[in-house]
Amino acid sequence: MKSMILVRKCVLRFAVLLSLFLAMPFTVQAGGVLTVAVGTNLNNLDPAKAKLAEESIYGFMVFNGLTMIDSDLITKPDLAERWESSDDLKIWTFYLRKGVKFHHGRELNAEDVAATIERILVKETGSKARVDFLVVDEIQVLDKYRIQFKLNSPYADFPEILAHRRAGIVPSDRIDTLTTAPIGTGPFKFKSYTPGDQLELVKNADYFEGAPHLDGVTMRILPESSVRVAALESGEVDVLWRAPVEAADLLKENPNVVVESVPTSTWDAIIMNNNNPPFDNLKVRQAIHLTIDKEQLAKIVLFGKGTTTHTPIPPSHPFFNSSIGFKTDIDKAKKLLAEAGYPNGFEIEMFVPGNKPTRVRLGVAAREMLKPLGIDVQIKRVTWDKFVSEAEGKATFYTSGFSARSTPDTMLYPWYHSNGSWNNGLWHYKDSRVDELLDLARETLSMDDRKKIYMDIQEIVVKDPPSIISYNLNHIDAYQKDIKGLHSHPMMWLDLRKVTK
Repeated sequence: MKSMILVRKCVLRFAVLLSLFLAMPFTVQAGGVLTVAVGTNLNNLDPAKAKLAEESIYGFMVFNGLTMIDSDLITKPDLAERWESSDDLKIWTFYLRKGVKFHHGRELNAEDVAATIERILVKETGSKARVDFLVVDEIQVLDKYRIQFKLNSPYADFPEILAHRRAGIVPSDRIDTLTTAPIGTGPFKFKSYTPGDQLELVKNADYFEGAPHLDGVTMRILPESSVRVAALESGEVDVLWRAPVEAADLLKENPNVVVESVPTSTWDAIIMNNNNPPFDNLKVRQAIHLTIDKEQLAKIVLFGKGTTTHTPIPPSHPFFNSSIGFKTDIDKAKKLLAEAGYPNGFEIEMFVPGNKPTRVRLGVAAREMLKPLGIDVQIKRVTWDKFVSEAEGKATFYTSGFSARSTPDTMLYPWYHSNGSWNNGLWHYKDSRVDELLDLARETLSMDDRKKIYMDIQEIVVKDPPSIISYNLNHIDAYQKDIKGLHSHPMMWLDLRKVTK
């Protein structure tokens, strides 16, 4: 009898202990440094001056914007807990979160936000985000936690541009150190950077959403795509960000690797400088546009990991103009080229960045497609550093590409408006009707009316092509199967706030 009582007491004690254990809050054990393979050096640690996608993913980890774009491409609060606008969409007021601290310990305030955006607007800063903020006439700090933007025209998408990584908020008292010792409010803090080797980040224990689970992140710079793939498969790195499209199917066969792919508005293009002959002649550009088979390019260059498009607006977007076809017409192209004064074609040099396999394949495929016109394309494959210094924005003919944007305005305005920052650095396109429509779209409230405007813009730039935007790429991340909480983002950002290893 005593033994039975003893057993019952033990069972009861175990049940009590078990219930207490189950009632305890479950927490993920933090720890470990996540190693991420990227293909290119970061040229800028200053978020305002970022150009490369690799600089954007670093910026996402170190800085916050007033707003952020989630995986559904919806604009949500970040450093601003909420915002409101006037009825005419010309005055926007943002309310900051209280208690957010920069990495050096000082609390974020509205003066920091004002200093960040004002600096972007200074032409000498050289920020590619400047064109997005030219709509701002006045910035007014209302108090410590409120800031107001007065615009020169209505702009329905204004909160979205504040989510861009180039608009990452920086401390007004540390702007002079951004190039060597950057400070933000993000989940990870800058530790060190050795160009050609790696960038090291450590977790921000005071992050306002809670400290990340990881102790840190190391971005390993491995220019050769085959080396990055091998590093992942061998376990040398944990994550292969922007995995090469040509390796995606092979990586899926590895039982130790997870591969995730999402559609994006990221795109590659064949750039023609409209200021330089022969591309200063519209008929030459039209002839090339009629000759390049975009559907074949998506298969050859992307191995089917993307979709053909007319502009950066992807086919998945409701504003995509599906009524425009992709058919080629070699005979018409030859006639246009002859009318332009090139009946037998011409020779031309095309620069391609050697460490960007899709853009190399794009150049080689375009060379073959242009042969029927008598156009002899000489491929000049150069290193990334040389490409940036000698080709991008300077050469007459080259391949390039750009990262995803989340709204039609940010997808098109910088590249097609005559005042657009990227337009003025790439193809120098000018069309008064396109300018008018892009400006009109910014102040149009009706979604149906905006859709019609963007449809019309696509029609115009297909008939009067500044260059050839070939396709939208899928974004692919590959990572070790023991990594948990990592999901590919359509903006190609690397969100590691909740990731464990």
